[in-house]
Amino acid sequence: GRGLAAGRGSVRLSRPLSPQAAMTKLGQWLCGLALLGSAWAALALAPPGLRPPAPYRQALLPLPVYLLVAFGCYSLATVGYRLATFNDCEEAAAELQEHIGAARADLRRRGLRF
Repeated sequence: GRGLAAGRGSVRLSRPLSPQAAMTKLGQWLCGLALLGSAWAALALAPPGLRPPAPYRQALLPLPVYLLVAFGCYSLATVGYRLATFNDCEEAAAELQEHIGAARADLRRRGLRF
């Protein structure tokens, strides 16, 4: 195919982006954070003629701190839930104990003492 669509000037990729070129989850979060941060800064640090009314401004200024606390609470709740619902893998634990026993036997055979 051609690189440009006929007469429109839009670029068409001939193959999909590689996994290295795709945006990572960290990149997505940072882009979203930058977008929200710039919107907050535009509203909170607006020139005096464009400032929102005082009640809105009083709620807007501490908003990043509130969002940070809410994110911390969400993170703690998520970690706590994942720990509470963590599945035990009995078969994997038994297999690991067998490997440890075999490794110890091999080391004893080679002269290492525990």
